[in-house]
Amino acid sequence: MGSLQNQKPENGFSTTIKPLDPEEFRRQGHLVIDFLADYYKNVEKYPVRSQVQPGYLRNRLPDSAPHDPEPIEEILQDVQKDIVPGITHWQSPNYFAYFPSSGSIAGFLGEMLSTGFNVVGFNWMSSPAATELESIVMDWLGKMLKLPNEFLFSGSGGGVLQGTTCEAILCTVVAARDQMLKKIGRDNINKLVVYGSDQTHSALQKAAQIAGINPNNFRAVSTTKANAFGLTAEALRSTIEADIEAGLVPLFLCATIGTTSSTAVDALSPLCEVAKEYGIWVHVDAAYAGSACICPEFRHYLDGVENAHSFSFNAHKWFLTTLDCCCLWVKDPNALVKALSTYPEYLRNKASESKQVVDYKDWQITLSRRFRSLKLWLVLRSYGVANLRKFLRSHVKMAKNFEGLITMDKRFEVVVPRNFSTVCFRISPIEIGKNLNVTKNDATNEFNSKLLESINESGKIYMTHAIIGGVYVMRFAVGASLTENRHVHLAWKVVQEHANALLNIS
Repeated sequence: MGSLQNQKPENGFSTTIKPLDPEEFRRQGHLVIDFLADYYKNVEKYPVRSQVQPGYLRNRLPDSAPHDPEPIEEILQDVQKDIVPGITHWQSPNYFAYFPSSGSIAGFLGEMLSTGFNVVGFNWMSSPAATELESIVMDWLGKMLKLPNEFLFSGSGGGVLQGTTCEAILCTVVAARDQMLKKIGRDNINKLVVYGSDQTHSALQKAAQIAGINPNNFRAVSTTKANAFGLTAEALRSTIEADIEAGLVPLFLCATIGTTSSTAVDALSPLCEVAKEYGIWVHVDAAYAGSACICPEFRHYLDGVENAHSFSFNAHKWFLTTLDCCCLWVKDPNALVKALSTYPEYLRNKASESKQVVDYKDWQITLSRRFRSLKLWLVLRSYGVANLRKFLRSHVKMAKNFEGLITMDKRFEVVVPRNFSTVCFRISPIEIGKNLNVTKNDATNEFNSKLLESINESGKIYMTHAIIGGVYVMRFAVGASLTENRHVHLAWKVVQEHANALLNIS
């Protein structure tokens, strides 16, 4: 019968459901694992980008929830029939859009363990293992990245697992805000200024808004192609000095290692030097590229991090750890605690009052928190540092191969330097002008936009775009766990076929 049997005994009353019956859990769990294993086995057969239209699901599902239980077998059939068509397949080996959300057996099983235990580890007392494993794993990972000891629990700092970069940046902005307002008075909050570049992720602007920073005091400092769209110390200093002359107070700088649009890198050392002069909190956002920095050949991108106040990267992007898992380190945990802590009577306990434990509720926005460290622990133990490096390097090599294919076709051009495993390219204006008699930048952008949409509509591969310095580019981001070099070559073939069709080349 159903997954929650609703039997009626002789007295006419229904028996109580048993939602955690161990044997029924075992039976249904095997069915779900088998379902997902088959999904991964066949995932490249599906159109990568979902082909459904808005509102498709409401036409397929009932108007209200079922009165009686339904069997898991029937539910899984409906998942296959109704849900899978509406999924954009992020785990497909032909997925090259946005940034990756790389999955793994270890990450998935760690998520299973976390969900299975279902603890709410807001403080040490609520589940000591959840807190202590998180602290240990964050030190492990910090050492892999060669972060300065000041960021680790073994030093004077510490790390915490947030949900996403948006949360990590908000927490650090709030900590910086409260530190500054303690010095200048809370009435001066409208004078505080937050800095990023025109390539910085929108999470910074959102964090500033939530933290109460005057919207007029958000600075997206311009970058240029001459500096590979990285933020320069000179541009930052000029902007800061203008703000000071206007009577404003510089507060916070978000420097990025691997921007979303083009994976540009902000040079940390000179930026931190400028920030130090003006007492600015520096957060380093390495959401995507931080993973690669466990490889010695990429570690130089973090040079200067020793002068930052906080650092974060997303293990759920390119580190085989399922969503969500953002790793945040801070030099001064007390700054977070002072800004984010509340201590109601119902949470008071001897361990917290001893000041010998970490209560992670005071390091984040929410009270409740998941046992995220289990999946990161499983990933680190199951694969080891050496294999994680090989995994990352394989994607960089595939991206380099794709870049080589582009350079062999003179109709295309790589628009910005490739730093990691993402290639930004387009059909060149010269080629478009030669075939379609148009040379303006807007026409070039429009043509490349049409080309990308044509490619994505085919369902064979999926890429996304960016506009960098006014130029529309297609982004080819290698990072899906199942991607092999053959998929890269297939992708290039698809790009060429659709380009030929739009250029009317037989």
